[in-house]
Amino acid sequence: MPARPSRHATILEVARVADASKTSVSRYFSGERERLSPALQRRISEAARQLGYRPNQMARGLKGGRSRLLGMLVADIRNPYSVAVMHGVEKACRERGFSLLVANTDNDPTQERTHLALFASYRVEGLVVNAAGSPAHELQDLVGQGLPLVLLDRWLEELEADRVGLDNELAVDMAIDHLRAQGYRQLLFLSQPVGLASPRQQRWQRFEQRLAGEPALDGERHDPALDGTAVSAIIEAFLARAGHPAAVLCANGNVTLAATRALQAQGIRLGEVGLLGIDELDWCGLVPPGITTLAQPTEAIGRAAVQQLLARLDDSGTTLPPRRTLFPPTLIARGSTRLPGTDNDQETP
Repeated sequence: MPARPSRHATILEVARVADASKTSVSRYFSGERERLSPALQRRISEAARQLGYRPNQMARGLKGGRSRLLGMLVADIRNPYSVAVMHGVEKACRERGFSLLVANTDNDPTQERTHLALFASYRVEGLVVNAAGSPAHELQDLVGQGLPLVLLDRWLEELEADRVGLDNELAVDMAIDHLRAQGYRQLLFLSQPVGLASPRQQRWQRFEQRLAGEPALDGERHDPALDGTAVSAIIEAFLARAGHPAAVLCANGNVTLAATRALQAQGIRLGEVGLLGIDELDWCGLVPPGITTLAQPTEAIGRAAVQQLLARLDDSGTTLPPRRTLFPPTLIARGSTRLPGTDNDQETP
């Protein structure tokens, strides 16, 4: 006869229904599932489901000093990149028996400081930080208290911490190499305001370095606010000066969207003016003839952040040097970088 769900089922009830020991059930819910056989894991999972059992993670933390909670601080949760990386972080947490607390700062340094204090009060065991401002002081205090953290996408040079993200210099190199190979010689690099955001700084600087070292290429760079008509005005002025063949290189998905709208409003055919964006978004393949992008391995980035946190937790006090894990992007070539009238103006097989 199936077990009757109980509102306050206990670990002993789960063990009895699963025909398992209390220790095995405890291991299942504390991130040590790999020590149990697959058959035993299935029995415990089914017993917990029947009984409606949910472990009290806060009570576990108070009793054993482990909350099984990881925190993630996101600069802008509306950004598709942030959502995609967060999905990878959450999946990795779930697989290792951790729960994830997420806080969005809306790129507001004041909110950032507030959320960091809240994470500390919830006794998270580690933090993944996508910084909005420059919270190096607050983060250094947390590191001094023994809290592991990983910087995601945006670096803070004054803070010694693990880092995970895209290889931004490689991304710009791949973009320029592709545009040059496709026949484009005049390049416009568009970014959101660079400010203190390290990925924007790195992409901005690498673009300048490449053009300075390649006489066959010419171009310019701008970092306007994306509201109003600024992007459209910059593209129109650039094309008037540059002539053809010209291309626009967009530093992220938000800029790609703004540039696409501007080119469409000016009646410019994609490909006639090249368009390449860093970050793959769902709609990029839907806008004729398709927008060429550099896709980030967002799930792998999120998983790597969790792996580095857990490596710190398992370090048993040994001091490991900060690690930098950079991932290459993947080029997805579409019609927006096929220059009409050249050998490259061919349909992709």
